[in-house]
Amino acid sequence: MMTHSIEKARDDFPILSQQVKGKPLVYLDSAASAQKPACVIEHEKQFALTQYAAVHRGIHTLSANATTLVENVRKKASDFLGANSEDEIVFVKGTTEGINLIANVYSQRFLNDGDNIIITEMEHHANIVPWYMLAKQYGFNVRVLPLLQDGTLDLAQLPRLIDERTKLFSLTHQSNVLGTVNPIAQIIRDARQYAIDQGGELHILVDGAQSAMHQTINVSQLDCDFFVCSGHKLYGPTGIGLLYGKKAILDELPPWEGGGAMIKHVHINGDITYADAPWRFEAGTPNIMGMIGLGAALDYLSQLGMNNIAEYENSIMKYAQEQLQKVKSLTLYGNDSRQGVIAFNLGKHHAYDVGAFLDNYGIAIRTGHHCAMPIMDYYQVPAMCRASLGLYTNKNDIDALVNALLRVEMLLG
Repeated sequence: MMTHSIEKARDDFPILSQQVKGKPLVYLDSAASAQKPACVIEHEKQFALTQYAAVHRGIHTLSANATTLVENVRKKASDFLGANSEDEIVFVKGTTEGINLIANVYSQRFLNDGDNIIITEMEHHANIVPWYMLAKQYGFNVRVLPLLQDGTLDLAQLPRLIDERTKLFSLTHQSNVLGTVNPIAQIIRDARQYAIDQGGELHILVDGAQSAMHQTINVSQLDCDFFVCSGHKLYGPTGIGLLYGKKAILDELPPWEGGGAMIKHVHINGDITYADAPWRFEAGTPNIMGMIGLGAALDYLSQLGMNNIAEYENSIMKYAQEQLQKVKSLTLYGNDSRQGVIAFNLGKHHAYDVGAFLDNYGIAIRTGHHCAMPIMDYYQVPAMCRASLGLYTNKNDIDALVNALLRVEMLLG
C-alpha cells in the first residue's frame, strides 16, 4: 500500500530497508538511478503474470488490452510533462536515446554546412557527443556557452553566440554534477528573441533527465521544442524514457530507425510511406514492461504531488548544506541554490577513495567524472564525489553521510 505523505514515502521503497556491510543502507545515488516504489514493482509483475502481449499489431484480447495500457501511459506522460497532446510523446530508451534521436533527424532535416548549434559547458556527455559526431557528417559548427565559477552559465555570452545561422540550442535544465537549475524559461525566451533579432529561427531542446524528478515540468509553458527525460530517474524502470516534441515539428522530421510499427505501406521497390508522429519514431517492439512500470511511477509521483516533493527535497538539501559545513576539508562545487545533487571533494583525496570509504559505512554515493568531463576540466579536478537526493532521502541519511565524512577526514588526515 502506497503512503501519501513525503515524510513516510520512504516506506514505499522495499530496497531501503536492507543493510550494506552491516550498516543501514544510505542511498545517495538517485541522480544516477532512483529506486522503485513497491507499486511500480507490483505493476510490472502483474502485467507479466496476467496481461503481457505484443502491442499495436495484434487483434486478440491480450494484445488489444496491452496496447490500450501502453497508450494510456502515453497520455499519463503527456499530462505529467504538460504537453498539449499525447501525440507529442515518443517512447525512447532514455534521455540519451532521446537526444540522439533528435540530433540525427534534426540534423538531417534542418542543418546544413555552415550552420551552427549551441550547447553548454555543463552538459552531460549525452548532450555533447552526438552533436560533434553529426557536425563532422553534416558540416555544422558546435558553439559552447561557458560556465562560471559559481556553477552557473555565463548567460551574458549568449547573444554573441547566436546569429542568423544558429538553428538549435540544446541545453540541460539541471546539471547532473553541480545541481544548478538553469532559468530555462528565461533562457528560451531570450534565445529565441536573439535569433529573431539576427533574422533567424531557433529551436530549443531541453535535457530534463535531472529536473523532471525534482520539480513540476510544463513543456507548453516553457515553450521548448523538445524535452527528454528518463524513466529510471522518475522511480520507474530502466530502458524507458520520454521524448516530447511539438507536434508541428515532429511532423516535419524524418524517422530515425526503420522497421515494424513506424510505417503505413512498404513495397519491395522501395516505395515506403511512414506512420504519423509519434509512432514514426518507435520502430520495432517497444519496452512494454518498461512502459507499464513508468506509468505506475508517474501515477505514484502525481499522487504525492511534484510540488510537495520539491518542497520536501528543498528542506533536505538546505539541511545537508548546513550540516556539511562541519566537514572542514570539504570542497563543494556549485552554489547554495543547487537542487538534487551535491558535488564535493574531501581534501586532496581522490573521489574514488572517499567513495570506497563511505561504502564501508553503507553509504552509496557516485564518484568519477559523472559523464561530464568538461566540468571536471573547468574545475581542474580528475573526479568528484556526488551525493544525490530522492523523495525518500531523510535527515538521518544526511547525518550518516556527514558523520562518515568526519570519520574519513580524521582517518585520512
